[in-house]
Amino acid sequence: MSLRESIMSYLVKAIPKGVVADLRVPDENQDAHYATSVAFKLAKELGKNPREAAEEVVMKLLKTAPPEFFDRIEVSGPGFINFWLSQKTLNAELQRIFKEGKRYGTSKDLKDKIQLEFISANPTGPLTLANGRGGFLGDVLGNVLKSAGAKVEKEYYVNDTGNQVLTFGKSILAVKGLIKDEENFYKGSYVSDWAKKNSKTVLKLKDRPMELGERAAKDLLKKIKIDIGEKAKIKFDRYTSEKKIHQLKLPNEMLKIFEKGGWTYEQEGALWLKTTAFGDDKDRVLITSKDKFPTYLLADAGHYLETKKRSFDTKINILGPDHYGYVKRIQAVAKILKFKKSEVLITQAIRLIKDGQEFKMSKRKGEFVTFEDLVNEVGMDAARFFFLMISPETHMDFDMGLAKERSNKNPVFYLQYAYVRANNILTKAKALAAVKKPDMKLLNTEADVKLIRSLAQFPEVIADTASDYEVHRLTRYALSLAGDFHNFYEKERVLGEPKDIAAARYNLVKAIFIILNNLFGVLGITKPKKM
Repeated sequence: MSLRESIMSYLVKAIPKGVVADLRVPDENQDAHYATSVAFKLAKELGKNPREAAEEVVMKLLKTAPPEFFDRIEVSGPGFINFWLSQKTLNAELQRIFKEGKRYGTSKDLKDKIQLEFISANPTGPLTLANGRGGFLGDVLGNVLKSAGAKVEKEYYVNDTGNQVLTFGKSILAVKGLIKDEENFYKGSYVSDWAKKNSKTVLKLKDRPMELGERAAKDLLKKIKIDIGEKAKIKFDRYTSEKKIHQLKLPNEMLKIFEKGGWTYEQEGALWLKTTAFGDDKDRVLITSKDKFPTYLLADAGHYLETKKRSFDTKINILGPDHYGYVKRIQAVAKILKFKKSEVLITQAIRLIKDGQEFKMSKRKGEFVTFEDLVNEVGMDAARFFFLMISPETHMDFDMGLAKERSNKNPVFYLQYAYVRANNILTKAKALAAVKKPDMKLLNTEADVKLIRSLAQFPEVIADTASDYEVHRLTRYALSLAGDFHNFYEKERVLGEPKDIAAARYNLVKAIFIILNNLFGVLGITKPKKM
């Protein structure tokens, strides 16, 4: 149980049943450890002003909470209740960090079996920056959900058949001069490079563009897996083939489910799904009128059915900025299949800044910076951390110059420098590890206490992120924690202090090192030994 959960358990006993209390960490300019505004809700029920209601809650809290758990509880302003934890409580949390080690911050609260699908870019070209943004988001969100107790499968859904693969095959034929080029064909040197390297295959399959596209897509998928796994350190548990979904006839099976539920109708020669019943702005086509070909929606519905058949009760899908119109229709499929929970997260576009200027990109012309290019240029850690710093629904500017800078102006450098500093202290002062039962009450300076408070927030950050999927909270916490440690480093000493104080501070640094290790593991950031 986190410190926040402990406080909430005492608060619940001090207020009437049915009243939902809030509990938050105040802004940095407020020195309280936690605060609640529950008295404003109680005031209406009790017929009193909020401050009077707050004072009654405080009186009850002092009786329900264990002695010495709080340093003090005060009412401020019109009725806010502020909490300060005792040093005894904070020191007990430090002991918990030492005891749990790698397990600190984890829980078994989430019981769900979750399939998390992300990237899923068509293997008809290199990964884009948008793919990378969704890739890092999905990778870390999966780590968070696992830490919170969920069973998670990270999945890449490979669109290895259909019209986009056919177009890829035709694009290869066009660069070889075997057919006329068209506006919608794929551009870029990767098309001509593959065609040149596989000239015999191109000639052999010149009359079978779909098979040619599938062959080329298979090769590009191998390259994508290298970019994802080896370079970006994004881990997938499963790659699911769309072609296999069709071979298993899952779209046909899904169609029968739609028809049996009365969710389909025919109009103008096409078969439609009633997605407006689930909040969509219009119904969507399942089978086209022109060639009676199944749409992407029906194929993806088959994929959702395959996921459901494997007993997943929650589905999370991370999509790029051009997929807003897709959300309602796929959510309709999830509701028809009765998923316990279905979420679609949309990432916004990225503007690349190079030398102070926007770097223009055009995928259609084949002139764009790939995800691989970016990782090669700035490194995996910077690419990952910079993408994760900004809320995915917000447009972002990626400053390549800042990402490459080796100074405290660079957020990831600043964070990793804290890790290196902590490691250096533990190495230089390792003799202090022999001190048995150091007196942690000696950690009473402002810098000491603030750092302990930051460490104790880690389980709360993981729990909140597992609940609302706001992964950027982790990077904010990481930088705040690093700031508190750098402040501690500048103001307090370990070596050179009397042995009892030095031993206590050594253990505090040991705690920060444990938390940074756990945090870096969730974020997927490298743990450097020196910088």
